[in-house]
Amino acid sequence: MSVQPASTEVASRTMAIIDEMKDMEGPLLPILHGVQHEFGCVPREALPVIASGLNLTRAEVYGVVSFYHDYRSEPAGRHVLKLCQAESCQSMGSDAVAAKLKQLLGIDFHETSADGAVTLEPVYCLGLCACSPAAMLDGKPVGRIDAERVEEIVAEVRA
Repeated sequence: MSVQPASTEVASRTMAIIDEMKDMEGPLLPILHGVQHEFGCVPREALPVIASGLNLTRAEVYGVVSFYHDYRSEPAGRHVLKLCQAESCQSMGSDAVAAKLKQLLGIDFHETSADGAVTLEPVYCLGLCACSPAAMLDGKPVGRIDAERVEEIVAEVRA
């Protein structure tokens, strides 16, 4: 893991978030959420600042960031589309939906379109099994996705 020294701006903004939350019980996750909210991602250069501020190793902080899929090292697109890949959605055709989305957007899972319009993420159960295949677009559930709905979603995120 190659970590560059934090810029003054990243370090000072990260330290402000740490100072605000460090007295919470289990402050690492809230701090990471705060940093991601502030920067649109958790910059790698913020990791040693967080580690130092919480008296953790960089490896411990990196391990948490890399374990949870919602933390990003790069900012997401203007829209985030999370497509369920759990068993119920797979049995109802989410693989075909994923293939169509990837083809229309020109990206794979964990990627952002070149125009910055959308980031495509896999998720493993949205709790919408009765509406399979399901997705979440910018935090809003979308159920019963078929080929027609895929085209509507792509048009919506590209608008």
